[in-house]
Amino acid sequence: MLAQYYPHPSHNYQYELNKDMHFSSAHFIPDASAGQCANMHGHTYFVNVTIAGDTLDATGFLVNFQDLKRLVHKRYDHTVLNDHAEYAGNHFPTTEVIARTIWERIEAHLETTPNRPHCLQVLVRETPSSYVMYRPKGEQRG
Repeated sequence: MLAQYYPHPSHNYQYELNKDMHFSSAHFIPDASAGQCANMHGHTYFVNVTIAGDTLDATGFLVNFQDLKRLVHKRYDHTVLNDHAEYAGNHFPTTEVIARTIWERIEAHLETTPNRPHCLQVLVRETPSSYVMYRPKGEQRG
């Protein structure tokens, strides 16, 4: 569980769902400007996902928590993030890129659901004192 509350985007949706997850992964940032982070090291990442919408699915869910866990925890837990295709090339797994990538994965999944909720933001905490919040730019939702 995250130890504090985080800012949430303003919206007019009837439902807002927040899911906290964590996963343990290793990564490295292969660039001299990354300093010690250029070396392989690990974190227990804490993730908070905010999803909102007006319509529930046939089961009464905005989104099934199991789907979110599959998209994030099961994909990344106990892996080397650099080994994932989404972090190939110049998309090194910085906390910022991880947050955006998780948003992209979740939003792509939500677009396939009949009730079509939206992922409003993804927070990724890398250390007790550092986190990144990703929100898609220019999209007024709700």
